[in-house]
Amino acid sequence: MALQEQLQSLDSQVTSLEGQQQKLTDAEQRLQTKIETFRSTKESIKAQYTASQAQVRIGEAATGISEEMADVGLAVQRAQDKTEQMQARAAALDDLIETGALTDFSGGESDIDRQLAQVSSAGDVDNQLAAMKAQLGQTETKQLEAGQ
Repeated sequence: MALQEQLQSLDSQVTSLEGQQQKLTDAEQRLQTKIETFRSTKESIKAQYTASQAQVRIGEAATGISEEMADVGLAVQRAQDKTEQMQARAAALDDLIETGALTDFSGGESDIDRQLAQVSSAGDVDNQLAAMKAQLGQTETKQLEAGQ
């Protein structure tokens, strides 16, 4: 009898363990299904991301708006700004030199040298005019003498 009770107890434990085993097997299958769903979702999202990334690159290449192009555009703009700034400085210096506010020490003429050159060129004009009058006077004299 004691053996019979032990045998029945063991049978009920086996039945209970089989039920627990079935529950664990079901849970494992559900978990496996969830893992497979997660993997396929992950792969789908990864593919969508790669496709979106490719679309962005194509759009940037087609429109010329990429990070590299933006950097190049900024560099070109900075170069243009520097060039315009340097041209403005050069023009301002030229104006200051012309007005006499700055002296040109690069071997160019000073304001006094320019004025002296103007006076001497005016003297050259007077000398040339006198020479031309003298020639005319001689020509008239020769013509008068030839006419007598």
